[in-house]
Amino acid sequence: MTFKTILVHAEANPAAAARLETAAVLARRFDATLMGLGAETIEWAGIGDLISGELATTVADRVQGDLKLASEHFARHAASTRHTWLALREPPAQAMARLSRSADIIVAGGAPLRDTAAHGVADAAELVLLSGRPVLVAPPSGGCLRAAQIVVAWKDTREARRAVADAKPFLKLAEEVVVMEVCDPDEFAEAQYRTFDVAEHLKRHGVKARPLAKISVPDRTCAELNLEATAIGADLIVSGAYGHNRVREWVLGGVTRELLRDPQRFVLLSH
Repeated sequence: MTFKTILVHAEANPAAAARLETAAVLARRFDATLMGLGAETIEWAGIGDLISGELATTVADRVQGDLKLASEHFARHAASTRHTWLALREPPAQAMARLSRSADIIVAGGAPLRDTAAHGVADAAELVLLSGRPVLVAPPSGGCLRAAQIVVAWKDTREARRAVADAKPFLKLAEEVVVMEVCDPDEFAEAQYRTFDVAEHLKRHGVKARPLAKISVPDRTCAELNLEATAIGADLIVSGAYGHNRVREWVLGGVTRELLRDPQRFVLLSH
């Protein structure tokens, strides 16, 4: 398994350059084609009758200008890769999800960038749910993803199993992979068994994996994953996304919400 096509959303905001660099480095590493998408629009629903023709033209010109800037940013980073470019006047997440039919993985940003309007943002959580593709979330600072050490956030769910399968191109190249489950005390023995099973499965695919079960309270799951990642020098956490209902997670909290709110390192999410 490998990545042959990598999709990334380019924005007019210069702060998105870190994400573009991440995508370009990955494309070179996997000898993949880099697909750049510029997508932005203004939703007029409910206010169309209140918008003058002059204002509508001004807004349309602004969107066009943003797409041109996004194209220029992408071209600079993609210059040394095989790449394609497409600009669409559509909501970014929906456009990205549709275009992902021809991509193996999506590179997205984590927390929204400053000075970027909501209509110009491809929300990573929305991409995970809509695309059916793994989404690699880059931290705000971007950087070169080494993925030499990786933490797999294990929970015995469909989403976690999908994430492990989707991440295999990274896992097979890693020097160390820790399959980690954070659990209650009464679940410790079962967690040990589950993580052992996953690690053995990965070993059969040539992955240098080891299991780890750790007792902690549920609210500490994300913190424990990041602590383990720091301990082994991992710059990537692999996790299933939204094992519970998405609305419930955003209201009551959850690992997906915590990983996306302030990503300290790269996160690969699958749903």
